[in-house]
Formats: sequence, C-alpha cells, structure tokens
Amino acid sequence: MATADLTIIGLGRPDASAREYIAAVQRRLAAQDRVKFQMHAMGTSLEGETADVLALVGELHAVPFELGIPRVYTVLKLDERRDKPGQTLDDKVRSVEELLKED
Repeated sequence: MATADLTIIGLGRPDASAREYIAAVQRRLAAQDRVKFQMHAMGTSLEGETADVLALVGELHAVPFELGIPRVYTVLKLDERRDKPGQTLDDKVRSVEELLKED
C-alpha cells in the first residue's frame, strides 16, 4: 500500500483560477475505483497499491492537456512502507494524534 500527495498545475491558463481544471481532475478520480482519494486545499491525497497510484497519476497529469492547457507541472510525493504494508492515510494521522494526546 502506498500513500501519496498530488498537485497538478496547469500552466498557461487564460486566467488565474485553476478550479475548472481541479474539478476535471476530481471528476476523473471519482470515475475510478482503484485508488482512494481526498481533495484538500493544496492538492489531493491518494491511497492504494503503488502501481495503481502511479498509473492513475499518469492519467491525471493528462487531464489539463485534454482541456487545452499547453503545459502541465505535476508534483507527486509518494510514501510506501513495506514494513507496514496496510498503513493508511488515516493510520498516519491517528499515530501523530495519539502521540499528541500524551502531551
């Protein structure tokens, strides 16, 4: 299992807003069932098998091109723990929250 943080930035947009392109990426995510996802203010968190996450990122990277954007910059942070193969995004957050409760 891998967790990831993904940001896709379409360069050369006609205006400063990126919401149209972000919405298109989110629609593409909603249309698949291989990878869990959660949009946040600065990107999208992903959770799934490494191969599925990487394949999906390739598909998502293409979405702004499909909408006529001439250049796309994608940032992917990928985390895979083989000593904890079932670790989820929620597990990671819960682990830190439990430590904070001890303070």
